[in-house]
Amino acid sequence: MVAKKGEKKKGRFDDVVTREYTIHLHKRIHGIGFKKRAPRAIKEIRKFTEKMMGTPDVRIDTRLNKHIWSQGVRSVPYRVRVRLARKRNEDEDSANKFYTLVTYVAVTSFKGLHTQNVDSDD
Repeated sequence: MVAKKGEKKKGRFDDVVTREYTIHLHKRIHGIGFKKRAPRAIKEIRKFTEKMMGTPDVRIDTRLNKHIWSQGVRSVPYRVRVRLARKRNEDEDSANKFYTLVTYVAVTSFKGLHTQNVDSDD
Protein backbone atom coordinates (compact mmCIF):
# COMPACT_ATOMS: atom_id res chain seq x y z
CA MET A 1 0.00 0.00 0.00
CA VAL A 2 2.05 2.87 -1.28
CA ALA A 3 0.60 6.37 -1.20
CA LYS A 4 0.21 7.83 -4.67
CA LYS A 5 2.04 10.97 -5.62
CA GLY A 6 0.16 14.01 -4.38
CA GLU A 7 -1.82 12.03 -1.80
CA LYS A 8 -1.08 12.77 1.80
CA LYS A 9 -0.56 9.65 3.88
CA LYS A 10 -2.46 9.70 7.16
CA GLY A 11 -0.11 9.41 10.11
CA ARG A 12 -0.52 7.31 13.20
CA PHE A 13 -1.06 10.26 15.55
CA ASP A 14 -3.12 12.56 13.31
CA ASP A 15 -6.60 11.87 14.61
CA VAL A 16 -8.80 12.67 17.58
CA VAL A 17 -9.22 9.49 19.64
CA THR A 18 -10.14 8.41 23.18
CA ARG A 19 -8.90 5.23 24.86
CA GLU A 20 -8.97 3.70 28.33
CA TYR A 21 -5.79 2.19 29.77
CA THR A 22 -4.73 0.60 33.04
CA ILE A 23 -1.37 1.95 34.18
CA HIS A 24 0.63 -0.24 36.54
CA LEU A 25 2.24 2.43 38.71
CA HIS A 26 3.78 0.03 41.19
CA LYS A 27 6.40 -1.22 38.73
CA ARG A 28 7.11 2.32 37.52
CA ILE A 29 7.93 3.76 40.96
CA HIS A 30 9.74 0.73 42.36
CA GLY A 31 12.90 1.79 44.15
CA ILE A 32 11.93 5.48 44.39
CA GLY A 33 12.37 7.17 47.78
CA PHE A 34 9.28 7.81 49.88
CA LYS A 35 9.08 11.57 49.47
CA LYS A 36 9.32 11.36 45.69
CA ARG A 37 6.81 8.57 44.97
CA ALA A 38 3.64 10.56 44.21
CA PRO A 39 5.46 13.23 42.13
CA ARG A 40 7.24 10.45 40.20
CA ALA A 41 3.91 8.67 39.62
CA ILE A 42 2.54 11.84 37.99
CA LYS A 43 5.67 12.07 35.81
CA GLU A 44 5.32 8.40 34.84
CA ILE A 45 1.67 8.94 33.86
CA ARG A 46 2.83 11.84 31.64
CA LYS A 47 5.54 9.65 30.09
CA PHE A 48 3.11 6.77 29.45
CA THR A 49 0.56 9.15 27.89
CA GLU A 50 3.16 10.77 25.65
CA LYS A 51 4.27 7.35 24.42
CA MET A 52 0.76 5.99 23.81
CA MET A 53 -0.79 9.10 22.25
CA GLY A 54 2.21 10.71 20.59
CA THR A 55 1.57 14.20 21.94
CA PRO A 56 4.15 16.07 24.02
CA ASP A 57 1.40 18.29 25.48
CA VAL A 58 -0.18 16.20 28.28
CA ARG A 59 -2.79 17.66 30.66
CA ILE A 60 -3.65 15.76 33.83
CA ASP A 61 -7.12 16.19 35.34
CA THR A 62 -7.35 17.34 38.96
CA ARG A 63 -9.41 14.26 39.98
CA LEU A 64 -6.60 11.98 38.78
CA ASN A 65 -4.05 14.06 40.67
CA LYS A 66 -6.18 13.87 43.83
CA HIS A 67 -6.53 10.09 43.44
CA ILE A 68 -2.75 9.63 43.12
CA TRP A 69 -2.15 11.77 46.21
CA SER A 70 -5.16 10.39 48.17
CA GLN A 71 -3.07 7.96 50.26
CA GLY A 72 -0.24 10.42 50.78
CA VAL A 73 3.13 10.93 49.15
CA ARG A 74 4.44 7.44 50.00
CA SER A 75 1.50 5.11 49.36
CA VAL A 76 0.68 5.56 45.70
CA PRO A 77 -2.05 3.22 44.35
CA TYR A 78 -0.60 0.15 42.63
CA ARG A 79 -2.72 0.57 39.50
CA VAL A 80 -4.87 3.30 38.04
CA ARG A 81 -7.44 3.24 35.22
CA VAL A 82 -7.23 6.32 33.01
CA ARG A 83 -9.00 7.68 29.94
CA LEU A 84 -6.63 9.29 27.42
CA ALA A 85 -8.33 11.71 25.03
CA ARG A 86 -6.30 13.16 22.18
CA LYS A 87 -7.88 16.48 21.23
CA ARG A 88 -7.21 19.29 18.80
CA ASN A 89 -5.44 22.28 20.25
CA GLU A 90 -7.66 25.39 20.03
CA ASP A 91 -4.70 27.72 20.56
CA GLU A 92 -3.46 28.69 17.10
CA ASP A 93 0.01 29.85 18.16
CA SER A 94 0.72 26.60 19.99
CA ALA A 95 3.60 24.44 18.73
CA ASN A 96 1.49 21.26 18.95
CA LYS A 97 -1.59 20.43 16.86
CA PHE A 98 -2.95 18.06 19.51
CA TYR A 99 -2.94 17.69 23.27
CA THR A 100 -3.91 14.75 25.46
CA LEU A 101 -6.25 15.02 28.43
CA VAL A 102 -5.79 12.33 31.09
CA THR A 103 -8.80 11.67 33.32
CA TYR A 104 -9.40 9.20 36.14
CA VAL A 105 -11.81 6.28 35.67
CA ALA A 106 -13.07 4.70 38.89
CA VAL A 107 -13.20 0.89 38.78
CA THR A 108 -13.95 -1.69 41.48
CA SER A 109 -11.49 -4.28 40.15
CA PHE A 110 -8.73 -4.31 37.55
CA LYS A 111 -9.27 -7.99 36.71
CA GLY A 112 -9.93 -8.67 33.04
CA LEU A 113 -9.68 -5.06 31.89
CA HIS A 114 -8.07 -4.36 28.54
CA THR A 115 -7.33 -1.27 26.52
CA GLN A 116 -10.57 0.02 25.03
CA ASN A 117 -11.38 2.56 22.37
CA VAL A 118 -14.06 4.87 23.70
CA ASP A 119 -16.59 6.65 21.50
CA SER A 120 -15.82 10.30 22.10
CA ASP A 121 -18.89 12.38 22.82
CA ASP A 122 -17.33 15.59 21.46
